[in-house]
Amino acid sequence: MDPMIMVNNLKKHYPIKQVDSFTRYDWLKAVDGVSFEIFEGETLGLVGESGCGKSTIRKMLVYVEPPTDGEVLYYGKNIFKMNNNELKQYRRNIQMVFQDPYSSLNPKWKVDRLISEPLTIHKIANKKARMEKVADLMQLVGLREEYIQSFAHEFSGGQRQRICIARALALDPRVIIADEPVSALDVSIQAQVINLFKDLKERLNLTYLFISHDLNVVKHISDRVAVMYLGKIVEIAETSDLFENPLHPYTRALIKAIPVPNPEVQMETAVLSGEVPSPINPPTGCAFHPRCAYVVDQCRETTPDLRFLERQHQVACHLADSGFELKKPI
Repeated sequence: MDPMIMVNNLKKHYPIKQVDSFTRYDWLKAVDGVSFEIFEGETLGLVGESGCGKSTIRKMLVYVEPPTDGEVLYYGKNIFKMNNNELKQYRRNIQMVFQDPYSSLNPKWKVDRLISEPLTIHKIANKKARMEKVADLMQLVGLREEYIQSFAHEFSGGQRQRICIARALALDPRVIIADEPVSALDVSIQAQVINLFKDLKERLNLTYLFISHDLNVVKHISDRVAVMYLGKIVEIAETSDLFENPLHPYTRALIKAIPVPNPEVQMETAVLSGEVPSPINPPTGCAFHPRCAYVVDQCRETTPDLRFLERQHQVACHLADSGFELKKPI
């Protein structure tokens, strides 16, 4: 099956300081050669530490940020080469839900305008039809229609995020990019919103790119998971396979760091040494090697390619297929 979205060698480097009087700059390599696919009807989870480039990828997928290099193919067509009409149609099909429902809603607008604004921008239907659509969307996301004339500040955090989800669904998109959509919510509310995402996916046949740093959330909602570290993807696999058989040392450390909600269970901790390297001056070879317990000379010298090691399981590690787990950590 051909992918709906294919990302090929995507890069985003930001010039941050001119180091001479000519044209030489220091560059912040926010995204540095990322490739992955999203298939129709699936949920791809994208996880990693803060600053690894997850949100930068989201911006390039909707062409808010132009890439330094690489391409994003939507059903085989490069979005960075689309004309204005094609790009407008593409953006109708790919919508976003943001992290903070407090700042992503205009406090001066009532719910009817907040949700109907995409319809107004794309000149879809008349005012009466738009209000009918808003009422249907509110019911779909679990909001009572009587709140249609309320302001955003009158709602709780979970209700505001439901408004944001309704707004994202207004144009009947095919893809939703959710960037940390539950991290600003209470834990009990997080479960409700995650279940809403899952229900909407089944009812509307949606495709998700779900960005998060919380592996528990990603495990609950994703069909496949991609793990990022310092601007690169280091592992991609089906969710069950990734959590049962992680092949990259960084992925293993992340999974071992997930807290167990039982004080009587002894956790197997995997504390990573050192700090995350600077994306301005990343390490040579594998970017993870300064913090890896299994590092060898090849890791310091050569950047590993993201390759298939098992069925539908990709990993960027020189030692993943040579039994590194049998070696004693240094």
